[in-house]
Amino acid sequence: MNILAVGSHPDDLEILCGGTLAKCAARGDHITMVCAANGDCGSAVHTRAEIAAIRRKEAEAAAAVIAAHYDCLDYSDLEIPVDMEARVKLVEIIRRSQPDLIITHSPNDYMLDHRNAGALAEVAGFDATIPNLKTESPVYNRLTPVYCMDTVAGLGFEPAEYVDITEHFATKARMLACHESQVAWLRHHDAINVDEMMEIMARFRGVQAGVRFAEGFRPVQLWGRVVARRLLP
Repeated sequence: MNILAVGSHPDDLEILCGGTLAKCAARGDHITMVCAANGDCGSAVHTRAEIAAIRRKEAEAAAAVIAAHYDCLDYSDLEIPVDMEARVKLVEIIRRSQPDLIITHSPNDYMLDHRNAGALAEVAGFDATIPNLKTESPVYNRLTPVYCMDTVAGLGFEPAEYVDITEHFATKARMLACHESQVAWLRHHDAINVDEMMEIMARFRGVQAGVRFAEGFRPVQLWGRVVARRLLP
């Protein structure tokens, strides 16, 4: 399978669905990890240009852990749009990667960047099937199913499906560890230990699913996106 994961900022995918992406990669899937924003507000020390460059290197290193392809729409933090320009950018990536499944943010996650990135992924998945919307790559004649990953801290999110990531939790942790600047930033800005939070959430979802570590998801229930088979590993 081809899996396209669309997150808001560098490190969001690792925190919220990194174990599942690692498990998909282990079964032989081709993974594309996309960030809508470049992370240029994630520092109290560096300039926007400096931290954006740092975060791109961190994101590329994290993707390399599971041999995933990394791409970025390169919007500034706090400015992710759901306009036609952004849609066309993501449509090109969808057509190029030809996903069997799109994973993205929940529509009720805690900040607008997350919600907009999720909305962008959902609408671009439809746009990619429209022949008269021209991009460099040819039209992708598939209305791809979309799954929402967990919200930060699990608030307002009730999983419909779980993925057992017990054997891949260490890989998920390695991917997150590549984001050194954000481990420090989240400690400074949000007063959280993101490694600890990630483990707590994986254990909590694991308790719900009867395994040691798990991640939770919900399929987007829209006509044309629902399939009568399991897509998650």
